[in-house]
Amino acid sequence: MTILGLAESTVAPLIRAIAPDGAELGRDAIAARFARAAWTGVSEPGDRDAGHLVAVLGAEASLAALTAVPWPQHLTDRELDVTPLEAALAGVGDDELSHQDLVDAVKRWRPRLSAQTALLALRQAARFGASLIFPDDADWPVGVDDLGEHAPHALWVRGDRALLGRLERSIAVVGARAATGYGEHVTIEAASGLADRGFTIVSGAAYGIDGIAHRAALASSGPTVAFLAGGVDRFYPAGHEALLTRIVERGAVVSEVPPGTAPTRWRFLQRNRLIAAASRATVVVEAGWRSGSLNTAHHAATIGRPVGAVPGPVTSAASAGCHKLLRETPAILVTNADEMAELVPLDHVIPDAAAPVPAPNSSSTIPPAIDPSGTRLRLLDALSERSGRSVDRIAALSGLAADRVRAELGLLELEGIVHELPSGWQKFTQKQLEARRG
Repeated sequence: MTILGLAESTVAPLIRAIAPDGAELGRDAIAARFARAAWTGVSEPGDRDAGHLVAVLGAEASLAALTAVPWPQHLTDRELDVTPLEAALAGVGDDELSHQDLVDAVKRWRPRLSAQTALLALRQAARFGASLIFPDDADWPVGVDDLGEHAPHALWVRGDRALLGRLERSIAVVGARAATGYGEHVTIEAASGLADRGFTIVSGAAYGIDGIAHRAALASSGPTVAFLAGGVDRFYPAGHEALLTRIVERGAVVSEVPPGTAPTRWRFLQRNRLIAAASRATVVVEAGWRSGSLNTAHHAATIGRPVGAVPGPVTSAASAGCHKLLRETPAILVTNADEMAELVPLDHVIPDAAAPVPAPNSSSTIPPAIDPSGTRLRLLDALSERSGRSVDRIAALSGLAADRVRAELGLLELEGIVHELPSGWQKFTQKQLEARRG
């Protein structure tokens, strides 16, 4: 018997090695878990089309249909045949994804479709003592389900996986990497106070406010959860390896991308939605005008989570983002642990995600980024400043279709941001850009 072309004897031991202790897993359960594990590497975090496909067809059937799509060597020579996917969707009466949606999606996913890559991720997870949890598991953080079709396929975890199933009393504490003494002081008092009140502190393990929040929780013997933008086998930032090791010992380190995956700016932004959704409320302690913490606050508000912001000196650029939240959004002013704890409803019920929230383009929300789809950000993340990379390699790294990569590279070349070498495409360094513009 095979599972997506692989012998069951190859897949089953790897899935059981990272499953909950004592779990009874038959062939169907193993196949479904392997398929979800594979999807975490095939699609980029937050890919709505992949989320819809898996929700409608199931992880195994959707991956099998994707595998059945013919993959011509030169996509520009003929139209991509997505009949297997269309037939599978027609079989369940679903027509939400158009033909062009499927064509574009397959171009993103197929370069990453590799059974060996999925097996390598499973082996790496077992090597580092990581586990993999799924939406049907008791340890699944139910809050992330409010992300709908943007929810993760599965979560890779190091540490206490059961902690993720007990986040009904949790608060995300986030903020600037370049924290001031004021921000550090407020964070220590807040995180330790919340931990003393029985709250789990959730954050992103970054330098500055995030790291301080984790440390304060640990110092108060409280649980803490760190969501990473890369694989759980490669701690980032490197300077927080000791901190993340302590979190593994006394909390949990989580990622939605497989072991071995590098963190990129796009994945940091997508990671923020998990921080917001897994927690019952989000508090921004300190944030600059364009801080990534505002992105976390936006995700929280969009799915109906309470958002708190700590005010700072009006002369401090490090607090400009918090003041922006307080002025332009429904964020609540909070100054201490008691006020932050009040953000979480007494019955600990997640607010109704269907409740009206400000539209992304309204004046009461955080303004959208210049690159709303993240296409340019993902493309630049996949380029190197030291060597050229082929279009196919860039497509695989960015999760973008090869023809979309070619088009965007052409635009970036016209803007003087990238250039083509005999070895492939390369982006200019910041110094080179400044010299060209000067």
